[in-house]
Amino acid sequence: MKKIYLCGPIMDEYEGIAREWRKFAAKRLGKQFALLDPMRRNFKDREVDSANEIVEFDLQDIRNSDILLVNYNKASIGTAMEVFYASNNLGKFVVAFSPFDFKNCNPWMIRYCTKILPSLESAVAYIKTHFA
Repeated sequence: MKKIYLCGPIMDEYEGIAREWRKFAAKRLGKQFALLDPMRRNFKDREVDSANEIVEFDLQDIRNSDILLVNYNKASIGTAMEVFYASNNLGKFVVAFSPFDFKNCNPWMIRYCTKILPSLESAVAYIKTHFA
């Protein structure tokens, strides 16, 4: 079973938004893929003293994944670094969904995401079509 890392803003995201799209992805992909959700670990109120631990757990999940599903709904340093690490260092397939049209996407995200689609639904359909 292929593994998908659910990549996207957490710390700088509005309450609930970071979980909402991940729950949708789990419902749509959870039977065919193993999902690696960084939010399964709780570092609430310990982000500062656990920074190295948080990053290393996320990097381990990325190394263990086959595909990244990326929520590119805003600029996020952590998300961009995870995408770069997965694509450039590990050669992972990176599928992003974004409300931005192509001309408004950051060139780095364009370069290091394998595919950028307009919605989570289209990204899920793409993954099911090409990897299930």
